[in-house]
Amino acid sequence: MGNWLKTMFLLICLSAVLLLIGGAVGGQNGLIIALVFSLGINFFSYWFSDKMVLMSYGAKELTEAEAPRVHAVVAQLAQAASIPKPRVYRIPQGSPNAFATGRSPDHAAVAVTDGILELLDEEELKGVLGHELAHVKHRDILTMTVVASIASAIMWISSMARWGLIFGGYGNDRDREGSNPLALLAAIIVAPLAALLIQMAISRSREYDADAGGARLAGNPYGLVSALKKLQAMSVRIPLQATPATQHLFIVKPFTGGGLMELFSTHPPMEKRIARLMEMRGGM
Repeated sequence: MGNWLKTMFLLICLSAVLLLIGGAVGGQNGLIIALVFSLGINFFSYWFSDKMVLMSYGAKELTEAEAPRVHAVVAQLAQAASIPKPRVYRIPQGSPNAFATGRSPDHAAVAVTDGILELLDEEELKGVLGHELAHVKHRDILTMTVVASIASAIMWISSMARWGLIFGGYGNDRDREGSNPLALLAAIIVAPLAALLIQMAISRSREYDADAGGARLAGNPYGLVSALKKLQAMSVRIPLQATPATQHLFIVKPFTGGGLMELFSTHPPMEKRIARLMEMRGGM
């Protein structure tokens, strides 16, 4: 519950940033435009994001005859989670990774790479797929789609405002009457950074919850812990061909970075994820 409350608080903060920059860029009209723009993006993402991400990675649906082991594990975990069994897809990449997508448990899909199927044993695969089904059960895919949409709207508005200042369009637009040029300048600089930091913090919070949920579905944290260690090591050796816009979907982040870059990471540090999972041993 703590992570969910944190997620809701951060989502409210992100929405507030959107409203503030909309107001700074164009006064009341800018705020309304920002709201309409965000709602439009969210509606499109809600219905089509799963199809778009699967297509972007060349994912092909796997039948039970092609992958009986994976389907058996997914069916077992879905029953434990009390959700419909998601569709299963294969991504033709050697880097070991996996993600879940879909707007709801009734319209969900789980995608695994060739590399992860070759690397993990059944207990480790159960931990990974449990993590992904926990995302589905918690509706994290929808949450992160909404978060990404609002953040994208903030980036877009900031970019338009920046170009407006460069070409002198700001002062000639009567629709922006009442807005403050200094507030606009601050919004252009601060809002995109604030939106990115909040987006990454929400993503990290959802990963912690998915780890815990996946361990509970699997019955213990050991398989997921072992899988995370293997995935971390192999993902460095064989990087995933991924896009920054979808990196939050994967169980292991495709892009590495340390120090201050952790603030801009979609995933918590691996050592912290493993430590939290090992703390669950007593409770299970």
